[in-house]
Amino acid sequence: MQQNLFQFNQNVQRFFDVHEEIWKKVQEFYYGDNPLNDALSKVNSEDMNLFFQALTKNPARLIEMQSKWWIGQMQIYQNIMLRSVNKDIQPLVKPEPGDRRFKDTLWQEPNYDLLTQSYLHFSQLVQEMLDEVEGIPDKVRQRIHFFTRQMVNAFSPGNFLWTNPEVIHQTVQEHGQNLVRGMEIFHDDIMNSSKYLSVRMVNNDSFRLGKDLAYTPGAVVFENPVFQLLQYEATTETVYQTPILLIPPFINKYYILDLREQNSFVNWLRQQGHTVFLMSWRNPGAEQKDMRFEDLITSGTVEAMRVIEEMTGEKEVNAIGYCIGGAVLAATQAYYVAKRLKNPVKSATYLATMLDFNNPGSLGAFINEPVIQGIETLNQQVGYFDGRMLAVTFSLLRENTLYWNYYIENYLKGNHPSDFDILYWNSDGTNIAAHVHNFLVRNLYLNNELIQPNKVKVNGVGLNLSKVKTPNFFISTQEDHIALWDMCFKSSTYLGGESTLVLGESGHVAGIVNPPNSNKYGCYTNSVPYENPKQWLADAQFHPESWWLRWQEWIAPYTGDQVPARTLGSATYPVKEAAPGSYVQVSLF
Repeated sequence: MQQNLFQFNQNVQRFFDVHEEIWKKVQEFYYGDNPLNDALSKVNSEDMNLFFQALTKNPARLIEMQSKWWIGQMQIYQNIMLRSVNKDIQPLVKPEPGDRRFKDTLWQEPNYDLLTQSYLHFSQLVQEMLDEVEGIPDKVRQRIHFFTRQMVNAFSPGNFLWTNPEVIHQTVQEHGQNLVRGMEIFHDDIMNSSKYLSVRMVNNDSFRLGKDLAYTPGAVVFENPVFQLLQYEATTETVYQTPILLIPPFINKYYILDLREQNSFVNWLRQQGHTVFLMSWRNPGAEQKDMRFEDLITSGTVEAMRVIEEMTGEKEVNAIGYCIGGAVLAATQAYYVAKRLKNPVKSATYLATMLDFNNPGSLGAFINEPVIQGIETLNQQVGYFDGRMLAVTFSLLRENTLYWNYYIENYLKGNHPSDFDILYWNSDGTNIAAHVHNFLVRNLYLNNELIQPNKVKVNGVGLNLSKVKTPNFFISTQEDHIALWDMCFKSSTYLGGESTLVLGESGHVAGIVNPPNSNKYGCYTNSVPYENPKQWLADAQFHPESWWLRWQEWIAPYTGDQVPARTLGSATYPVKEAAPGSYVQVSLF
């Protein structure tokens, strides 16, 4: 017993005796030269001043909210006492649907039950107060909501050793060994982080590109400083005449579209008889600091289409753009029109793509002049925007499930992350060249210039989306918090071609990477003109199968005749290396 107690105390002490290098890194996070942190602090300070000014103009509302908190807290005490003698009585304050932080039965013990209900009561009351205070601009209110939610969720009792009964129980059972393991994981994570702590979601050594993920047989057939062009082997004796060009987002690695055999969109396209080409964007460093958005078009998509035409003899492609890759696709077509060149895109498919950035969802909390100035200053200092920072930003859009959950599991419980392909891809980030990122946040997100005729210029010509007459297919997803589905659908109205709208279930990644054999998520279709998204959805028809099948039906008129299956490369463009290529292998781990 004494030996176990000694071991327990020793392990707990080792947990708190954090290495000096860790503290240096923590101090760098909070006190180092970080113009983005400074800008966020400035905006938050100004927003909260506006909030408190509005609050003081209505002191009765403040007194009402304080009274509501006090009465609610007294009712919680009463509920806890009744529940201690009658387990059938339900908690007075329950987590919101989908909140799984307190699902373990240990949280139902009286002391932790009181702690949980009190915390949830306070959390809900804070958000309610932010909604009810009058005289605050909508965008300011949205930012206050976002950052207040971050603060409230950061102080969840589950995030601390002494207020999490699951962690306490495990610590006692393991004599503190979980804390030692957690400290080691924390040390590794903090040393591999950029300006903010990147909490590990998956074992970084769990997959190998070309073996476990990005496995589909193919080859790099063209390369320049902007991208590599991959061509994939055919699996059918004949293929459709018109090839497919996949344009992934340049803020992520392409292999979200080519994960494992059972959920690879690339592989599925091959099986349907398509010749598949894909752009693998370069992972830029400081040496690419002068690369611009227009380079992604002129040296990117335009070059890809040129090479495909020379290789296959086909003057048109069926193009598919994912997320911001879809914006590049739309801009590329507008560029062809502006240059009075024939648009080689026969049909355009937009996966979770916004062209209208007026409402970017939760990302809107970061879209304001001071924060963007901070981003631009940081990009100028470094030469690129660090992909690890981008990953943390997206994780904090769903902080309880994509950040704090792993914080608890990794650092407090000492559990090593599981092997999950999508999370591995999510953690395998890519940088964004400084000028490209500046254009993205200022010209697209802040100023919303892509939908404004001739506002965005490429090689001196203005882009006008309304002149792009290509038939298009928009697939959005209901739970997407990055590209809101109503904004994706609205984006289709700025293009001049006929639009087909499909709404999938789930979110930005799982709803798109939705193979038919999984029988997991269905989709909605509605071809009737609509005035608002709610009306569209109310009148839509639900289909239990994946949107992939709906898309294959839609693309059929644009695929051309059947031709003999194409071999990899050509005399002019011989195979350079096997897929997945070298660009995607550059890691931030």
